[in-house]
Amino acid sequence: MKIILANKFYYPRGGDCIYMLSLEKLLKSHGHEIAVFAMQYPENDDSIWSKYWPCQMTSLRAFSRPFGDKEVRTKFTSMLNDFKPDVVHLNNIHTQLSPVIAEIAHENGVKVVWTLHDTKLVCPAYTCQRNGEMCEECFSNKMAILRHRCLPGNIIGAFIGWREILKWNRERLESCSDIFISPSIFLKQTMVRGGYSPKKIKVLCNFIDIYKVSRKESKEKRDYYVFLGRVDDYKGIRTLCRAATQLPFKLKVIGGGPLLNELIVTYKDCKQIEFVGKKTWDELSTVLAQARLMVLPSECSENNPLTIIEAQSLGTPVLGSKMGGIPELVEEGVTGMTFESRNVEDLKNKIQTMWNTTWNYENIAHLAQERYGAEKYYQEIIKIYKL
Repeated sequence: MKIILANKFYYPRGGDCIYMLSLEKLLKSHGHEIAVFAMQYPENDDSIWSKYWPCQMTSLRAFSRPFGDKEVRTKFTSMLNDFKPDVVHLNNIHTQLSPVIAEIAHENGVKVVWTLHDTKLVCPAYTCQRNGEMCEECFSNKMAILRHRCLPGNIIGAFIGWREILKWNRERLESCSDIFISPSIFLKQTMVRGGYSPKKIKVLCNFIDIYKVSRKESKEKRDYYVFLGRVDDYKGIRTLCRAATQLPFKLKVIGGGPLLNELIVTYKDCKQIEFVGKKTWDELSTVLAQARLMVLPSECSENNPLTIIEAQSLGTPVLGSKMGGIPELVEEGVTGMTFESRNVEDLKNKIQTMWNTTWNYENIAHLAQERYGAEKYYQEIIKIYKL
């Protein structure tokens, strides 16, 4: 098959990008021809397809690009005509590329598959949260985005978000998309509450390249636990740091983000917390494999966090907050535990409990690799492409 994979960025920026890069590799390994459509960006990996990519986003383009500007239309149409795909598989495309590429593909008789990485299709702010609480007001009242100004940029950002959700409304997106892939039951349920047809949504959990983890498992755990992810408020890192200061165990914080420098200064005299910064997979996988546990204290509605899949596939149990799709990935007492989001006391007690629990690390790795294996995913994604 000939497949176009589309995503805003083409480098391992976050879970959505890693998913698309991994899917490209997986599909190529099975003999499929793959083209990539993304936005020009300095950190992008090299690609023979970059000549088709629209230029990088700017403040000025923020007023036209989200609605499908001429450059995106022209370059994507050119790729479509030259490559002649059987399937266009979309990922995170809003704002920097826009759903106009779904319409162009559909109008040209190409099947459109869309993997959902967040709640953007029903929430202009991507999160279905406001002031730290769940919010679904936009599902029935699109003016709420203007009233609450949920997006960055105050009233201007809110106005662009409002215009965007009006243009790319549910009816329009459903009509040009053959099927949506939801990596979690939570996200599918959220989409359905937002008005989308459950018949158009297939739940298919994300995957991992088993080769990536199979030789990195560690039966020997060391005396530390880890946080792996973006160092930002919505990931619950402040809550975790407060809990960590009340425990005698060592926490290693892996990742970069807007709060990193602030937290380094705040906890510079705290022996229980070590900030190791952003690391490559080869660097962080050993640290993750040898950790007693990984903590994902998210305070937002996570969809299907890759960090949990990675940790469990390395044999490391996970303590995750009861938010979004996280509980779907954690089997209580077998592969990890969950705690009440934002609750420092509950988080502290659960870390203590997990630290003192005897885990079957080998079984955790086996279960995860069996559940999240790339070959299993390939069989399912091909069925979707051929529907």
